[in-house]
Amino acid sequence: MTPEEMETRIVRYGDLIPCKTAFIDAHTPGSDQKENFTIIGGGVSESPDQHVHIALPHGFNIGAAGQPPKCRNSLHNHRTAEVFFVLSGRWRFFWGERGDAGEVILHEGDIINIPTNMFRGFENIGTDYGMIMAVLGGDDAGGGVIWAPHVIEDAKAHGLILGQNGKLYDTKKGEQLPDGLAPMAVLSDAELQQVNEPTPMQVVGGYVRRYLDMVALSHSGAVQVIGENGLIRDRPGFEIDLITRHCATDQPHAHDRPSVLMPVKGYWRVTWDGGGATLAPGDTMSVPEHLSHSVLPSMTGEAALYHIIATDDPAGPTWVA
Repeated sequence: MTPEEMETRIVRYGDLIPCKTAFIDAHTPGSDQKENFTIIGGGVSESPDQHVHIALPHGFNIGAAGQPPKCRNSLHNHRTAEVFFVLSGRWRFFWGERGDAGEVILHEGDIINIPTNMFRGFENIGTDYGMIMAVLGGDDAGGGVIWAPHVIEDAKAHGLILGQNGKLYDTKKGEQLPDGLAPMAVLSDAELQQVNEPTPMQVVGGYVRRYLDMVALSHSGAVQVIGENGLIRDRPGFEIDLITRHCATDQPHAHDRPSVLMPVKGYWRVTWDGGGATLAPGDTMSVPEHLSHSVLPSMTGEAALYHIIATDDPAGPTWVA
């Protein structure tokens, strides 16, 4: 594979194309400044304006959210795993139908695997624009987003209606639901009773891992962060490893399916027979299946990246060991 061919599988941070109307809360005060990015796969955007950088199926989706200070993403639910790591900034993740069941503060490099069947949201509580990178389970990411009922009602008051087809219609632009299409129904009281509200101990203890702790563990080798035997024990249809300078090796290797490299700290040189490319924090690289390659830091200093690869496990509810 030539460097030019490989470049089509690299999405540079500076080339990311945002969508500011991706979801139903795009007009809701407090959420109306967020930017959503679909990097690999179709994602779960409700807007036709969302740009997809790499459509090639990987068994999971890669996306990102960028938000200025005090901007939040409204409470929602997914049917498959939603994993975030903080690329920049300081973020508050919260959960529960009204967002009051628990919260956790994450910093750069920290990772959270948010359990399925719970409402969750997140807010940039830093002082600058911040970015979190996301992995969603499944090629179709579970079929979309399930919003807390009050989010749908708030959005309607600000001109956005979500149809049963999962698409947004902006009444401020004169758009209306097509004939015969009903608005997305809100969850009934009975359905709300089936949505989990885990305790902070369950979420923080079971599904959050701190970057500096993982770096310490990487002295003994690559750290399986999410997987059947990972620090976070789950089988969401993919595995995530953290690789740092301490455990990186120049030994060429290949995988039987596409894998993804996402630097969080430092610069990394990916080399294969036929070329090489350097990745920076915020870049995303899809490595083709069966391509022998090596990955090493290209400069001195702190260096860490997340490696994501699909497994044979189906994407679905959070796995309980």
